[in-house]
This record gives sequence, structure tokens and C-alpha cells, in this order.
Amino acid sequence: MPPPLLPDEAKDFSDDTEPAEPGQQTRRSQRPALLVLGVIGVLLLGFAAGILVGNPLRQTQETPGTVDVGFSQDMSVHHAQAVQMSGIALAGASDTEVRRLAYDILTTQANQAGRMQGWLQLWGKPFVGPDGYMGWMSDMSDMTGMSGMQHGATTQHSGPVQTMPGMATEQELSTLRTATGPALDTLFLQLMLRHHQGGMPMIQYAAQHADTDAVRSLADSMVKTQTSEAQLMAQMLKDRGAAQLPLN
Repeated sequence: MPPPLLPDEAKDFSDDTEPAEPGQQTRRSQRPALLVLGVIGVLLLGFAAGILVGNPLRQTQETPGTVDVGFSQDMSVHHAQAVQMSGIALAGASDTEVRRLAYDILTTQANQAGRMQGWLQLWGKPFVGPDGYMGWMSDMSDMTGMSGMQHGATTQHSGPVQTMPGMATEQELSTLRTATGPALDTLFLQLMLRHHQGGMPMIQYAAQHADTDAVRSLADSMVKTQTSEAQLMAQMLKDRGAAQLPLN
């Protein structure tokens, strides 16, 4: 199982303004390492859950189809970047609400990615599709009007693509890593909101077209969670007087 993507630089997220005592400095320096270990632990728990949930799949003779496999592969990659960005925000954001949101996204999506990778292992499939992304979304004709489409996603899909919608670029990730204070808070919200918007059509498609109950159930839960998170992030950006990013 590939390790989760994590921030290259982790910053202290303490609100303390007074100089730290030596013991406090030691504890703060341990936080990035503890964060990494925590994410790995959540991912492994999700992986184990995927293995356990996979047993009923075999007992009921539910055979994964193209959508089940493709969604599990692509959404694992999509989630990995959300975990990475959330780790940066959790370690460095200045706003308590932003850090709380980053923690929720990090733990939830690391666990979900672990579950999907557990299923892929059970199915004997690679963790990443060899031909690009989203080739499993062969029929988008019934997706018009769904959440995310109003942000620029298209209903036309003709085969695998090299970059999934909503993904941050390397330059954007670099800027996020070096940002501090309110600038980091705002950029995280902008990038994560776009990330949720870009991934939503894939999640909704899997909820409708997956062959296994496990994948459909997971996709349904993602729709509910990410819709709520997207609404929260949109409001937080509005409160900051910041604009949403256009979908890429």
C-alpha cells in the first residue's frame, strides 16, 4: 500500500504568543511527527476496514465492475491530495475553525482512502489506474445539474484524462506550504473548496453506477459529507471577503 501524501513542511499550530519553555519547544517539535503517524494510523485502519468489508462482497458474490475499480483508484488519489493539504493547514493555520475543518477532512479522507485501497487489494487491482483518470465514467448523460456542474464541470466525457478536476497544481501546493497566518487559512479554503467541487461528479457517478453495495454506500456518505463541508468553506470564504477559485 502506498503511503499517504503528507506536507513536506509542517508548522506549529499553537496559538501561544509567549516564548516557549524548553519542554514546550520539544513537545511542539514532536507535533509534525505525531501528525504523520496519526495519518498513517488512520489510513491503515481504513485499509483494514476495506479488507473486512470485502469479505461480505465475496460472500454475496458481488463482483466489482469498472466503476467500482476506477472510482476506488481515482478517488484514492484525489483523497491523497486532500490529506496533504489538510496536513499543511492543520499544522500551520492561524484560525481555530480552519484547523478543525482540516482535521476532519484529513481523518475522514485518510480512512476512506484506506478502505478503497483495501478493496483494490482484495480485487487484485492496482492502486492507480494505468491509463489515466476517469475513464470509468463512460456515460455522463444523466449527471446534468448535479452538484459541481454549476462550477464548470462538463457532462461530456470521452475517455481517460491526465488530471482530475479540482486538483491543486504543484505551484499551488508550494504556495500553500510557504503561506502563513490568514493567507494560509484563505488559500487552504479556496483550494479545498475547489477540490471538493471537482471531485463531486465522480462521487455522484459512483453512487449511481457502482455495482457493489460497499462502493455505493461509501460514495453516498462522501456526497453528504463533502456537500456539507463545501457549504461551510464557501461561507468561511465569504466571511473573509475572499472569492472562490474557478474549477480547473
